[in-house]
Amino acid sequence: MSVDRDHIGFFGKMNSGKSSLMNLLTQQETSITDPTPGTTADTKIALQEIHGLGPVKFYDTAGLDEQRVLGDKKKAKVLNALKECDLIMLVIDPSSSEFEAEAQIIEQVRELDKQMFVVFNLFSENHRSKTDAVVAALPLLKFYPSLSLSVIEPLSRPTVLNFILEHYEKRNSSVELLPFVQPDEFYILNIPMDEETPQGRFLRPQAMAVEYLTRKMAYPVAYRMDLGKARGKDAAAEKKRFDDFLNSFNKRPSAIITDSQAMDIMHRWVPSDIPLTTFSVMMINHGSKGRLNDFYQGIAAMDQLCEGDRILIAEACNHSRIQEDIGTVQIPNKIKAAYPGVKVEFNFGREFQDNKDLSKYKLIIHCGGCMISHQKLQARLRDLRSVDVPITNYGVFLSWMQGREALERVMAPWRRV
Repeated sequence: MSVDRDHIGFFGKMNSGKSSLMNLLTQQETSITDPTPGTTADTKIALQEIHGLGPVKFYDTAGLDEQRVLGDKKKAKVLNALKECDLIMLVIDPSSSEFEAEAQIIEQVRELDKQMFVVFNLFSENHRSKTDAVVAALPLLKFYPSLSLSVIEPLSRPTVLNFILEHYEKRNSSVELLPFVQPDEFYILNIPMDEETPQGRFLRPQAMAVEYLTRKMAYPVAYRMDLGKARGKDAAAEKKRFDDFLNSFNKRPSAIITDSQAMDIMHRWVPSDIPLTTFSVMMINHGSKGRLNDFYQGIAAMDQLCEGDRILIAEACNHSRIQEDIGTVQIPNKIKAAYPGVKVEFNFGREFQDNKDLSKYKLIIHCGGCMISHQKLQARLRDLRSVDVPITNYGVFLSWMQGREALERVMAPWRRV
């Protein structure tokens, strides 16, 4: 039976110390090391069981700066290996003066949303002071954890292993979509369709919730609220329609999951004995692999905003937007009304990934991330953690705007598991 392994690759220029780092971790001469340029002619593979990591597959790759006849072929193999790896270990000789190869690797890492750690290989202790110059030449390095040591020193092995264990997010870890769900219970999905809702199907979070609930032997029930009526002169009639719907159950629903934009209504209309949360909160907890508390903690930055501060609204996809779009209209309008003078900026799709100046923002408000992979969302979160910028989410923000009680109510179902 095949073993599912985390793939870890060593990348960099010729003679940067890639093979030495692989040998350090495997504790054997898995790769030949020699000062002759181009010693690693092909990708070397080693299968290991590493305490704390489990089964891993190591890739020792050729130098990306190889210029001889086989250079292009080697480069293609290196980049193919990079695609296969879950973790990229970029090995840099800080005494170097040219970093084109490293820049190419970083570009590919960001294009593919890979995890990357940086190892500054110190051929001399005097080279430690040169790492700042490398970061200045490669400013994107600031988004990635790094350490400086000699990879030929056997005593460096525990340091490298502990560094990997501390920072690496294993690809096989996952969380339940709705971990509080119980079988044979009713769960209401409040879906206030608008002009943006596609014909013939639910949006992805709604469809995922229906599938998950059904698979868990629970009973999903879809309800369409008319937000126009609920916020207008017909509010009483729409409220009665909602109450009649809730009272039609012989068994009390166990929770309601609502579209975030309906929180201004739902936090008032849903009886206190029925747990309430949002699709956006569901998706960001799932996509971030259970880091929902980071988004909850991030909303505290709203209390510290001053005139001239910047907020970035980040949407993972580039869907067509209508007049009442949540990210570009509703949330900015709420910020403008409550925080005059605070500037709101936007990143759509890959614009976030190309943003080299994330540290200028006081807060990032991210969508639910329903249209990107776990890998892409994790890459975004790693960038933000590296520059220490608070992040929150559409669902958390829209709940918080209704008051602390509404936010705590939306968070409550996730704290019971």
